[in-house]
Amino acid sequence: MNTASVKTHCGRLPGATTKLHAPPVNVLSYQVGGKTFAYFKTSEPERWRFSVRVNPERFLELTSVEGIKPARFMARFHWVTIVDVRRVPPAYLRELIAWSYDKALSRLSKRKRSEIAAAP
Repeated sequence: MNTASVKTHCGRLPGATTKLHAPPVNVLSYQVGGKTFAYFKTSEPERWRFSVRVNPERFLELTSVEGIKPARFMARFHWVTIVDVRRVPPAYLRELIAWSYDKALSRLSKRKRSEIAAAP
């Protein structure tokens, strides 16, 4: 998957919205119900580095892989940054995005989750 296909995939998840944070943050975040599940850096030198939240076990596994590192300022919450999404197998990347999305969705109220599920 390239950057464009990851953006498309994240944007197509049920209830997903995007939010572009202006400087100095310079982040394009993907959210569900106001909870962020993935984001891209939009400024140099980290332009288009992709971050997702993972479970604690996978955090340890992934941060030992070349090209994947703890996300800046977010590592304590088990977020990882993927330097180049083209180097991660597409199915594995979709699995990471799905887990992060589900984690964000689970933090919403039952009513909000029902609204998202019922939306076309």
